[in-house]
Amino acid sequence: MPSTVRVLATALAAGIAAAAAPLPADAAPSRADARATQSPLKTVLARQMRSAGRASGAYVFNASTGRAVFRWKHGTARILASNTKLFTTAAALARYGSEGTLGTEVLGQGRLNEDGVWRGDLILRGGGDPTFGSNRFTRRSYGVGATVETLARALTASGIERITGRVIGDESHFDSLRGGPDSSYRTSIWVGPLSALAYNRGLASEGGYGFQLNPPAFAAARLDDALEARDVVIRRRPRSGRAGAGLHVLASVDSPPMRRLAALTNKSSDNFFAEMLLKDLSFQASGRGSTRGGARLAAAHARRLGSRARLVDGSGLSRGNVASPAEVGDLLLAILHEDYSDAFLRSLAVAGADGTLATRMRSGPARGRCHGKTGTLSNVSALSGYCEARSGDTYAFSILMNGVYTAPARVVQDRMLQAIAAVRR
Repeated sequence: MPSTVRVLATALAAGIAAAAAPLPADAAPSRADARATQSPLKTVLARQMRSAGRASGAYVFNASTGRAVFRWKHGTARILASNTKLFTTAAALARYGSEGTLGTEVLGQGRLNEDGVWRGDLILRGGGDPTFGSNRFTRRSYGVGATVETLARALTASGIERITGRVIGDESHFDSLRGGPDSSYRTSIWVGPLSALAYNRGLASEGGYGFQLNPPAFAAARLDDALEARDVVIRRRPRSGRAGAGLHVLASVDSPPMRRLAALTNKSSDNFFAEMLLKDLSFQASGRGSTRGGARLAAAHARRLGSRARLVDGSGLSRGNVASPAEVGDLLLAILHEDYSDAFLRSLAVAGADGTLATRMRSGPARGRCHGKTGTLSNVSALSGYCEARSGDTYAFSILMNGVYTAPARVVQDRMLQAIAAVRR
């Protein structure tokens, strides 16, 4: 199977600079558009876009030659849906680096006696890690992640056998808003409760039923349970609270690297991960994680790369996230010059192989050659990413469809990617 990632990471030179050149004003298909569709590829793409309705646009750019090969209402902003996650994960990879991690700490408020008694409280402070939870849940859900069992093991290894105080859960690295704008910043059924100290995605049970009402207190209780399972006696009941100043870190556990978090976000289009990463952006920059702050930072990162978007959340659940196909294309092209380009490319779903594209394009030239990010809301369907054509050229594409039925829209998108991937010299 061809390695799209390998080709994209090595086969881009001077031609991509042309992507930053100003584009013509958007308009309905004209005589110029008709002349531009004379090549076989353009003819196929134009035929498909004619069936997509007036509220849809597309942009396809040959990154290997540095030329735009197809424009269709490319300059008009459209609802992004989960293509918003492209902006979120790019900004997170840029700010933290591909190997950056998010830490969860246990701080000591007290002292340890020689007889193994910790006189005081333990503070479990969250660092915005979306994978944090129980060993069973994280392994089953993600294959890897930070767990309370690891923290409990480290604490007992330090000599703690008894605690006179309690375990306190601290979520102060984020604001207290549980959701994004689509749910009026309350807990969303499509996301779950957001918290800097999220445990098992905020689910109330290992089986995934219901949401936690008080995430930091819930997480503190789970560390309490893990310690007691290791025969540590804890005098007082766990609760939520906030760490004071001057405390020492007694134990810590790190998330998987950001490249893995980006893949967990993009391949399956995970709304919870996307919203957590957006707040992480804000916390890393200002010391306080918020959706609004993270959205501003993600948009600012896109502007630095020569792309513009209006972003209001990290997942794309809100219809307030908008950009044009040309702007998404500019983002994708610019990312290929960034240090995190390989991690970003590997985070995308592969046609016919995994993630949200596992059941699409399972045969034909697009299979294994196209990597993309899907997006779906009611009457909205999007697909943006990269294809390695049979010619060896790399194409960046963005297809944003509004005012459509999603099932037939995906058929159109798949046909377009098959045509791109089939191009030979």
